[in-house]
Amino acid sequence: MECLVGLALSLVLVAPLIKNSGEFIAKQIQYEKSQSLTAEADRALELIGRAIRMAGYQNAHSAIASMGKKSSSGNYIQIQKNSGYRGSDSLMVKQEISQGVDFDCIGNTLSKERTKNNLAQQGFLVDRQASAPKGVKVNGGSLICQSLDRQGRIQNTTLMNGIHHLSFEPLPASTGKAFKVKLEMTDGGSILKRFERIFTTRNLL
Repeated sequence: MECLVGLALSLVLVAPLIKNSGEFIAKQIQYEKSQSLTAEADRALELIGRAIRMAGYQNAHSAIASMGKKSSSGNYIQIQKNSGYRGSDSLMVKQEISQGVDFDCIGNTLSKERTKNNLAQQGFLVDRQASAPKGVKVNGGSLICQSLDRQGRIQNTTLMNGIHHLSFEPLPASTGKAFKVKLEMTDGGSILKRFERIFTTRNLL
């Protein structure tokens, strides 16, 4: 009887500690997931922002031929609304190759081979996550980078998963063209984080 009483008292004392430890671990896991989503969102927005800023870039020879005028946005930056996963928008950006070293959205060095009609292309869209193993809960869609291979053909590369929604909204700007980019990230469960940035083109009217 004394042993049973002692065991019962021990359980009464230990149970709250076990509960608190479980809650702490759960919160720690959620915090780490949230930090990971934030880091992925920062990376995605940096790539998208870099592409928008470079849209319509002309190298020195083209700039001289066009008397240094900035280009119209019609051919160099295109947005398709509600074209992707869960109604996400897609973006396609075009530019000429500079004399320096530039990279596309998957880290390939832009070169003459990676152009079509003398223009490099970078696109961003959200597609349904295709790489999830059977039976595993899908945590949003996949952010896809569209770029040109060495034969000038479009290639799609998955940058990251966990994309809930992506949108592009043109804004009025005194110089250049400004775009508000909204990105929502999810772990497929309780976490949904929203991010918003504004980027302005450097080479377009």
